[in-house]
Amino acid sequence: MTQQATWLALCPLTSLLPGQGRSARIGERQLAVFLLGERVYVLDDRDPASGVTLLSRGILGDIGGEPVVASPLYKQRYALMDGRCLDDPALRVTCWPVRLEGGAVWVQLS
Repeated sequence: MTQQATWLALCPLTSLLPGQGRSARIGERQLAVFLLGERVYVLDDRDPASGVTLLSRGILGDIGGEPVVASPLYKQRYALMDGRCLDDPALRVTCWPVRLEGGAVWVQLS
């Protein structure tokens, strides 16, 4: 039997500041939450290069119009859309589906 992914309320949308990351925890999972423009992105907060949970403190920007977060420790840049590392193809961070509903940010974890 396979486990079905569940949508979970993560935080109120008003708790996010544009252009800055926030850390959030659901169960044992530490997440990085970013608000850029009208879009919210949720990734695992653990930096694949260092193993430290700090991506939520990363620097947001874009590379050729693609939104990215740069790790504050080693400066690798991760695409917010799919988690791939633009600087090292061997690295990747997990991205989670997000929806906005009722003034809240919802995330689908598997």
